[in-house]
Amino acid sequence: MTSASAARPFRLIVSGGGTGGHTYPALTAVRALQSRLAGALDVLWIGSANSLESRVAEAEGIRFESVATGKVRRDRNPLKMLSAANMRDMARVPVGANEARSLVSKFRPDVVLATGGYVAVPVGLAAKMCRRPLVVHEQTVRLGLANRTLARVATRMALSSESSVELLPESARASAVVTGNPVRPAVLAGEPQKAIEALGLQGFDPVLPTVYVTGGAQGAVQINRLVRELLPWLLTQANVLHQCGPANVEDLRTVAATLPVELAARYHVTGYLGTELPDVLALADVVVSRSGAGTIAELTALGKASVLIPYAAAAGGEQAHNARHLADAGAAIGLLGEVSADDLRSAVAPLLADPSRRREVADAARAHGRPDAADRLVDVLLAVATPTA
Repeated sequence: MTSASAARPFRLIVSGGGTGGHTYPALTAVRALQSRLAGALDVLWIGSANSLESRVAEAEGIRFESVATGKVRRDRNPLKMLSAANMRDMARVPVGANEARSLVSKFRPDVVLATGGYVAVPVGLAAKMCRRPLVVHEQTVRLGLANRTLARVATRMALSSESSVELLPESARASAVVTGNPVRPAVLAGEPQKAIEALGLQGFDPVLPTVYVTGGAQGAVQINRLVRELLPWLLTQANVLHQCGPANVEDLRTVAATLPVELAARYHVTGYLGTELPDVLALADVVVSRSGAGTIAELTALGKASVLIPYAAAAGGEQAHNARHLADAGAAIGLLGEVSADDLRSAVAPLLADPSRRREVADAARAHGRPDAADRLVDVLLAVATPTA
């Protein structure tokens, strides 16, 4: 590195968004890089206007620029992909590519990080056109459409799973490195007692295992229904902490009010968890949840026994694939397709009744976890970076 380049902050362009699964790993990597460089980092986030990534960047004090984006709506029927909406959005791709190329050319990044979502495609292509190093990070076991596109031009493909390597185009496999999916450091530092104190879980029985049920920030109607049906039995076996989504709290509290007092004391329902989440995860012996990439990264990094109920409408069936991948390795129990309350009971019961079985699944999950994923990804970014004057 020349003295001129050493005198200025490291420059990073990051692009990825549309969902939290693309946005938050990117943010975690940015924070890890800031820590590694002791703050000597200049970041430009390129994404879609009025998007999740734009709000996250603003909240973090990261400069944000938007480019035109086009979303390809996939369908098994190729003719349906020629819809008016798809054709209109595809026409926006060249516009976005030109805008991204202008931003990359002016900012002159040392490296570009793309974490997926359709907005990452024009930025990744712009990095290639401007001859800037491009690191593409894939969060899921299977590659998303955007990252499959960028794999052919990436300097490095950072993957979350060894099994993803063989899914890359043959020409891109030599550039692959398995980093894992970045997990926020706070998630790894939870304390069970803090969850009990913060949420007032004084009715929880310390002799029983604790089940944490979550369907994500908004809750999941399917999971809420299954747990509601199962509550009278489940509460004889465990304490239950249920994050159900803000819209569903009152209904479930009404259900809880009909339970015997000793069972109701072991049930805590909440719409949303904020800073308490790491402590709740630390408290949980078993987690019942969806199987998005971020959730999988957290559960495996922590080594949690889990029952995974994939969101059937997830793009490309990614959640089902994630759940099946862990279930095949004995690192989770996967419930795919139509799921009944009896199915959930059959999956949860052995984990609650047998601590050794619970430890077995938790240990297998931990073997798949990469709690140092953010640092591994930072290593890749620094290794391929090419400083500019």
